[in-house]
Amino acid sequence: MAGVSGGLPAVPIVALDFSDCAEALELVDHLGDRCRFYKIGSELFTRNGPKCVAEVVDRGCDVFLDLKFHDIPNTVAKGARSAARLGVRLLTVHASGGRAMLEAARDGAADGGDCGVLAVTVLTSLDAPALAAAWGREHVDVRQEVLRLAGTAADAGLHGIVCSGQEAAAVRAAHGDRLALLVPGIRLAGGATQDQARVVTPRAAVESGARYLVLGRAVTAADDPRAAMERVLDELRAHG
Repeated sequence: MAGVSGGLPAVPIVALDFSDCAEALELVDHLGDRCRFYKIGSELFTRNGPKCVAEVVDRGCDVFLDLKFHDIPNTVAKGARSAARLGVRLLTVHASGGRAMLEAARDGAADGGDCGVLAVTVLTSLDAPALAAAWGREHVDVRQEVLRLAGTAADAGLHGIVCSGQEAAAVRAAHGDRLALLVPGIRLAGGATQDQARVVTPRAAVESGARYLVLGRAVTAADDPRAAMERVLDELRAHG
């Protein structure tokens, strides 16, 4: 299972949020040994398919396939098995799909290879009013919803969950090391939040218990992505 490596307290993952595989691979090659773990999401995978995953893996890098499966258990099991057979190390499903679906994803991924399943709790683009509106409630406590869904993921035997850095400490307190925490929406100090509502810095995420950090435009949209990535690594090294 993918884990903390290279003496760092958490694993940084750069999001290849591109539509073109050649452009994504250009960034992978540009960052070189500064990053060895990449996220491939819906846009890149839908346009380029498994070929782009294979290209990243062939460069000696790990892949986090962020497709957020949410379907009937049998369908999700087959999708997770296929994803694992591509050689990806992490895969996402929606925690709100329920325990049976999460267990099916776990079993499918195990059948396909060494692939950890992460349950997405509450998207980092949602704040409390937006989540309440989406779920048809008058009021919602985001942290309590994340904890509830994290409990379902733990009961289903998943590798971990996806949550914001603002809820990570509460999940860590409730589950200890049982769940690996992946925190997206990482921003360098002073960076823009874009469409993320609940964001944190690399240091804050690690202090809250994150095992994986997903970096998007903080690196990919930087004038110098290598320098931006080095800033992230320096911050993680300082914490470690």
